[in-house]
Amino acid sequence: MATPDTPRLLLLGSDGQVGWELCRTLAPVGQVIAASLEGRHGPAVDLADAASVRRLFAETGPDAVINAAAYTAVDRAENEPELAMAINGDALGLIGHLAAEAGIPVVHYSTDFVFSGETDRPYREDDPAEPRSVYGQSKREGEKALLDSGATALVLRTAWVYGVRGSNFLLTMLRLFRERSELRVVDDQIGTPTWSRMLAEVTAQILYRAFRGDLSLRDHHGLYHVTSGGATSWFGFAEAIREASCLQCKVLPIPTSEYPAPAPRPAYSVLDTHKFHTTFGLALPDWRQALTLCLADLQH
Repeated sequence: MATPDTPRLLLLGSDGQVGWELCRTLAPVGQVIAASLEGRHGPAVDLADAASVRRLFAETGPDAVINAAAYTAVDRAENEPELAMAINGDALGLIGHLAAEAGIPVVHYSTDFVFSGETDRPYREDDPAEPRSVYGQSKREGEKALLDSGATALVLRTAWVYGVRGSNFLLTMLRLFRERSELRVVDDQIGTPTWSRMLAEVTAQILYRAFRGDLSLRDHHGLYHVTSGGATSWFGFAEAIREASCLQCKVLPIPTSEYPAPAPRPAYSVLDTHKFHTTFGLALPDWRQALTLCLADLQH
């Protein structure tokens, strides 16, 4: 793979919670072209519009693509399957095709929702994907389309992403703790909270080594699981947030049956990150440690 002195890194979804962090962590690697639907800080692109995607590639001439854009409205996707599939599925096939033509790598983020959640051990990359929601199905189709495109692609599956910006569980809990004296949170869905900055940092380290170091992405392309360490329930996550933030609100555990939603959630979606760690020599810290660091950052 060519290694230009200042690689042009096309970042899709730069205004999302992972994309916002990537704008900063990728800066030492190369020139970040921050594309988003609204085009606030760079070119505008609509992943549901193939012509828009093709035009962006032609105008920017990137040396790598990092896709942090997605249709993430999990429940709304049940009523908008075509739009979810266009953004999360079809667009990835096109991105992969264009990247393969240009001979450039693609980094893409996927989700634990590709699994059914009916297991009692962490999911490995070679476990069968059996998504139960439209969102999960669309993300799985995107994985397959990109990996089958011929592009050098890293598909990074992650889970329960939160951060200091955007719409996420951490910020929602902090707001509700201040507004209410009691809160009910689901306690029978198990996963791993993952700070968006940690995802951005390991992505930047991999790309830095690919362009300026000893790493060949072509030799290591494929599917990887990347989350923080450990596991908890949404209730456990909420309690940890409350304790660390010293807010006074009673948190009560409830079963999923008491909090129905249009889209089914995996009951257990912990991901086995051994392959990522052994391949790249990188591992995210335990979710509690990452939460402490994130909350400290949020206070500044």
